[in-house]
Amino acid sequence: METAPAGVLSVRAPGESVGMSTLLAIDTATEACSVAVLINGEVIERYEELGREHSLRLPGMVAAVLAEAGIGFRALDGLVCGIGPGSFAGVRIGVSFAKGLALGLDKPVAGITSLAMLAEAAAATAEQAPILAAIDARMGEVYFGRFSVEAGHVTLRGPELVCAPEAIPELAEAAVCVGTGWHAHADAMRARLGQPPVRIDGAALPRAAAALGLAAPRFAELAQDGSRLVPAYLRNRVALTKVEQDANRAAAAKR
Repeated sequence: METAPAGVLSVRAPGESVGMSTLLAIDTATEACSVAVLINGEVIERYEELGREHSLRLPGMVAAVLAEAGIGFRALDGLVCGIGPGSFAGVRIGVSFAKGLALGLDKPVAGITSLAMLAEAAAATAEQAPILAAIDARMGEVYFGRFSVEAGHVTLRGPELVCAPEAIPELAEAAVCVGTGWHAHADAMRARLGQPPVRIDGAALPRAAAALGLAAPRFAELAQDGSRLVPAYLRNRVALTKVEQDANRAAAAKR
């Protein structure tokens, strides 16, 4: 998988209408860690692929984007947080950090899922094709969501799922496919598509800038008190049992 460049990006939030609120977004749900601030309709973002160093790097990344924007925490109108699904530890780090800030500053916070961020980042070049976002969930499963593009932003069609790659919903249309699930389980997932994909980006990871693109136009609608922010794990365990591991090894040996 290719590694996305780390560093600083100054970009306009996806879509035309991003609102004029000053918002801080963070996401730590996957191996990527990203922080972005929306100020005067422009987005400043820092993005790194860190593995397990999110808790160490996150405070410094937040301080850096706020310094570049020339503002302090009190200038924020609210926060946006990636709530998963993804790594259980990563999701907890981001949600706990955002919740603490929101409560400490008495600011509202909006939660955006990892799958929605992936889809939103792809929306600008998806035209009218459906977007199928999938994150490798380990344990032989993927986190999956189907999205449509409306007025430049994405809308979830059906529930977000955790399932086996070969069990994702079938789709007859040609789709844009994004996320690490399409890298880890390409053959099984492509077999569920009735048409060849418009494109596949199996290296894509969620980014805070995309969370801003989704949240800013609807922030008043999506925002809530920090005490109500909760993770979207989609499943309640992080590893297979020994019996399941042995069964998987036996099945693989028979192939």
